Amino acid sequence: MQNKETKFIEDTVQLFKIYSDFTRLKIINLLSKGEFCVQTISKEVDASQSSTSHQLRLLRDRNVVKIRKDGKRVYYSLKDNHIKDIFLTAYKHITECD
Repeated sequence: MQNKETKFIEDTVQLFKIYSDFTRLKIINLLSKGEFCVQTISKEVDASQSSTSHQLRLLRDRNVVKIRKDGKRVYYSLKDNHIKDIFLTAYKHITECD
């Protein structure tokens, strides 16, 4: 039986895998600026709605994004500021190393 620390490390690995995909990172970047519906997200990240929905489902399954329903529309936003902070820290690192 694995201990809690090992489980947390494994979950952290899964979280970092989320950041390894270009489309998911573009979605996280957009959502760091606010809440958007899938149609707007797909347009902004230049991906089909089907592909965008798939990526959003992965992000939701990993507790990266949350949803808010308004009638038939579903709006996505980042789950918490930790997600935004991880992205911005990595982005800052890259831009400072350039």
